[in-house]
Amino acid sequence: MFQPCSPISIPTATTSTEKRMQSRLQLPSPLTGPESLAFDSSGAGPYTGVSDGRIFKYVGAESGGFVEFAYTTPNRNKTICDGIADFSTVQATCGRPLGIGFSKQTGELYIADAYHGLVKVPPNGGPAIQLVQAVQGHHFQFLDALDVDPTTGIVYFTEASSRFQFKDVETLLTSGDNSGSLLSYDPRTRETRVLMRGLAVAAGVAVSRDSSFVLVSEYMASRIQRFWLRGPRENRSEIFMQFVVGSRPDNIKRNSAGEFWISVNTPLGPPSPPRTPYLPLGVRVNEGALTLQVVTLAQVYGNEPASEVQEVNGALYTGSLFATYASNLSR
Repeated sequence: MFQPCSPISIPTATTSTEKRMQSRLQLPSPLTGPESLAFDSSGAGPYTGVSDGRIFKYVGAESGGFVEFAYTTPNRNKTICDGIADFSTVQATCGRPLGIGFSKQTGELYIADAYHGLVKVPPNGGPAIQLVQAVQGHHFQFLDALDVDPTTGIVYFTEASSRFQFKDVETLLTSGDNSGSLLSYDPRTRETRVLMRGLAVAAGVAVSRDSSFVLVSEYMASRIQRFWLRGPRENRSEIFMQFVVGSRPDNIKRNSAGEFWISVNTPLGPPSPPRTPYLPLGVRVNEGALTLQVVTLAQVYGNEPASEVQEVNGALYTGSLFATYASNLSR
């Protein structure tokens, strides 16, 4: 049985640097914030949600780069929503897709929209279908991360906070809030379950390869928890990894070997409002929480935080809430 270890100190940029070739996958201007990435069953993509509520698909630089694929509001007003300069004023109306993931069974794209709840998009794109906006009488305030079990089709997603919305994220990160949750949605039964409560900004989620557990990151608690879905500890949780205080684990992505890539941002000095400088890292761990690899993303984002790292065919694809591009890091 895995036993939680002492807080993990992530190596510095000097000891974690791995040289890779970088390609920037530029979003159409003025769009920002490719927070999470997904690839469909044919390997096409990446797909990503952006600041004006749309989902874009990368079709290659020679074919135009990112092209519109879907949107999370069924009655989207393109005049109001598409590509405006100040997204903060319209995101509650136009949507803000964050966590995304494809169903292997149906080819549908599931999306955790910060304002509109859990939605899905048909394989050929277009307007999203609303699935879940509330659970047990509580209307979601800020959905964030998402993963789809490739075997069962069950969708695991997080509510970062039940008290603050996405537009209030700067306040949320200084509030000491621990009202986040881990949830699941079964498309076959349409049942939504609350698996964990009391999470300090539930920012990332990933299910294990054998569907026996799911990991959830707590951004402000500097840790990752494991919730057991079956086995002797079914429906119980434990600390999977504890990082040093101040480190911010964000999205978690499973690779083809059943390992996990975690986006971890370590502070460079004391907090410095309005935005603390970070060393963005990709950390690869196994199911026993053993650190296998650390890759610095400073070459991609400088001192800005990264939100996601995932491995596809040996390349690392990264996203950031603050960037105008996704990135492909190949060997």
